[in-house]
Amino acid sequence: MHQPPTAAPSSPLAPYLRKAFLFLSSSPRLGRAVTDSRLAWRGARRFVAGQTVEQAIAVVRELNNQGLTASLDHLGENISRLEDARQTADAYLLAIDQICASGVRSGVSLKLTALGMDLGPEVAEEQLRRILAAAAKSQPVPFVRIDMEGSAYTEPTLALFHRVHADFARVGVVVQAYLYRTAGDVERLVAEGSGPRLCKGAYLEGPEVAWPRKEDVDASYLRLAGRLLSPASRDRGVYPALATHDPAIIEAVKQLASKLGISRDAFEFQMLYGIRRDLQLALVKEGYRVRVYVPYGRQWYPYFMRRLAERPENLAFVLRSLFSESRRT
Repeated sequence: MHQPPTAAPSSPLAPYLRKAFLFLSSSPRLGRAVTDSRLAWRGARRFVAGQTVEQAIAVVRELNNQGLTASLDHLGENISRLEDARQTADAYLLAIDQICASGVRSGVSLKLTALGMDLGPEVAEEQLRRILAAAAKSQPVPFVRIDMEGSAYTEPTLALFHRVHADFARVGVVVQAYLYRTAGDVERLVAEGSGPRLCKGAYLEGPEVAWPRKEDVDASYLRLAGRLLSPASRDRGVYPALATHDPAIIEAVKQLASKLGISRDAFEFQMLYGIRRDLQLALVKEGYRVRVYVPYGRQWYPYFMRRLAERPENLAFVLRSLFSESRRT
């Protein structure tokens, strides 16, 4: 495995800011207050495509025009009412209809807690199967990606994925490099011929389940990426989705793919809407596939706070944008 070039050192405050933002992201009271704030929404819209599916489709069309594909995510999580779980599934049915009607190149991504996982796995499975059945009847069939949430949900999420994957081919799941268990999870996915979306992980986890140091997470990510790109994985039809904004890791993946003789369309990089747009377009120009995760909806607060936690420099960007906008007005 090629080692990535040394990254620029992060701020000594970064770990503390990350913990603070992740803690705040789980506050329902603060979330309700912030969601109704026009000022906060002006900061969040850098990372959130809009509050309606029509606005999100317009963003996806722009991305497609730049050579990027997308995955639409209707924001929401940890719902506690069956009615809300059904409404979330209905929102995804509408998104699938809009994707097909508009002709944009996009799949969908979803969280199982938005489909009622906290009410019981059977509730989430019923809603997920509604979505997968609708997608399977569409032309073209959009890919459905099951997002991964905190470590308490890892096992039930993977168990549900394996059940539905037996009936639906166009469904995938996400695995997180910072969890110790992920190497074993990847082995089972490879055995099934399923290419996961590999990310570092965006939730606050303890050292009993996750690598505590960034360098250990990076090393884990590269080991897992190497396994997904290996000849044995490709022989099983694995198509990896490598989600990262880290230039050093991207460069290491590019070098590994070149060494293994892997074509640039045999895997894809995935990034978040509003983050490293320059890097997304540079990779497309080099001939790599790049998919952008495009979130939308009213329940944007937890997602926005996790983006600030992942990259504290995003906070500086938001503050500069708000300051610039206030001066213009």
